[in-house]
Amino acid sequence: MSLTPTRERRCELLAAAAREEIVPLAERLFADAGRPEPTVLKAPETGMVVLQVREPVEETRFYLGEVLVTECSVEVSGVPGWCMRPGDDRIAALAGALLDALAAAGDPATDEIDALCAAVAERLAAEDSAEWADVTSTTVNFEELA
Repeated sequence: MSLTPTRERRCELLAAAAREEIVPLAERLFADAGRPEPTVLKAPETGMVVLQVREPVEETRFYLGEVLVTECSVEVSGVPGWCMRPGDDRIAALAGALLDALAAAGDPATDEIDALCAAVAERLAAEDSAEWADVTSTTVNFEELA
């Protein structure tokens, strides 16, 4: 088992997880009769957020455009959970918020949620590595003329 992610990192990874990863997990965990009922504080809602990026040479920030996201807030045993995912999948946003609340509450399922986050982190790292490998093959080496 990997190290426990920070709350911020867990939210980031739950947002990046595939729907097929988080929805069945949340459904299974909340099907347990012994688990407290969640309270939806903010129903899943789609909206737009401004995407800010950093220019790599001067490192100045600028707004690239707007991105469609779905946000949701819940509470489980008095502990809030939150998720904002790209796109308009309300069920996945709800699942992400529920898993965040369980992990933040120290639920026994936290290890399972963290294992999912570790798998997502590994997949993202592999995708980044593959992308860099593609980019590296296009490197141009200049020769100096004497």
